[in-house]
Amino acid sequence: MPTELPYAADAEESLSFDELEVLRLQYQKELSQSHVTVQTKFNYAWGLVKSPMREHQVEGVRLLQEIYRAEPARRRECLYYLALGHYKMGNYEEARRFNALLLDKEPTNLQAQSLASLIDQRVTREGYIGMAIVGGVAALSTLALATIIRRASRK
Repeated sequence: MPTELPYAADAEESLSFDELEVLRLQYQKELSQSHVTVQTKFNYAWGLVKSPMREHQVEGVRLLQEIYRAEPARRRECLYYLALGHYKMGNYEEARRFNALLLDKEPTNLQAQSLASLIDQRVTREGYIGMAIVGGVAALSTLALATIIRRASRK
């Protein structure tokens, strides 16, 4: 039995500009007609969340949250992409929260399991970076303090 989970490919893959533009135009068309279907809104949000641009991701998450609140029947569909969007924006606690909700509903969802692993890896990596920064600041502070004390003792 393989131990490798299928990679949460959506974490790295984006739509092309033209593909996202098709979704945007459809969304804008329906918006101008004062009736946006849930599917059109979801498709556009999905494309935005997959984008490498943070402002797209923020807008995609916002649209998904609107769907999540307004359409109880579509909540499960939104959970993975809400988790993914928050992951891509660096909101790891929110990403974990939405991904955990999905895993509660679908414990065998391999994409959600893979995303959980990516979230954990990123949190660990950023924790190490944070510790290195704190250690560096502490070392520089110690050197500065030692220099000040040395200069003060010479006078």
